[in-house]
Amino acid sequence: MSETNPRQNVTFPSNGHQAHGYLAVPAGGSGPGVVVVQEWWGLDDHIADVCDRLAGEGCVALAPDLYGGRVAHDSDQAGEFMMSLPVEQAAKDLSGAVDFLLGHDAVTSSTVGTVGFCMGGGFVLLLAVEAGEKVSAAVPFYGVGPAVPQAYAGLTAAVQGHYAEQDGFYPVEQAHAQEAQIRAESGAEVEFFYYPAGHAFHNDEDKAGNYDAGCAAQAWDRTVGFLKARVS
Repeated sequence: MSETNPRQNVTFPSNGHQAHGYLAVPAGGSGPGVVVVQEWWGLDDHIADVCDRLAGEGCVALAPDLYGGRVAHDSDQAGEFMMSLPVEQAAKDLSGAVDFLLGHDAVTSSTVGTVGFCMGGGFVLLLAVEAGEKVSAAVPFYGVGPAVPQAYAGLTAAVQGHYAEQDGFYPVEQAHAQEAQIRAESGAEVEFFYYPAGHAFHNDEDKAGNYDAGCAAQAWDRTVGFLKARVS
């Protein structure tokens, strides 16, 4: 994996105001754009590390800070932050992030990919519905929360989902139902993978201890290949 440039905190316009985020650029200086959407904890070191890893794979990765600098320290606080987050405003910030990447000198693609975890997985699907053809690949990891769309008729991006078979937040039966709904309503390319793990299995800093190194590595390899194939 190649090295990345130093971390960059960036500001970008979003529906009449300024939004903030963390940007990671490949050592080569350019690549396809990917929006990374935070878990309910906030824009913490783990999400920044996901951006760095994507930059190491040749992508320009941007994680918008949906909580305005706040990071939760326990699940109760994380739940409070998530439930108090205005979904419409967060969606506008994410849309602004898409436009920022598409106009960035380092971004070589005419579309962007999106990757999100937990709450961010729900926002990934919402962004793909609302952004239309600007988003060509959407990767939700165990997507939950208030942003999960009720309908998928506007979705054109290819979707690759990563869900846990022992997920106490989002039972696997609901994940199967979501997969079927996206297939039926969008007509988009859809593939979901299910792992013998619990919620947040990809997060090596998960406070609940659900990290599963084997499942995380498999899901990450699939994600990187998917993004490279569909974001151009």
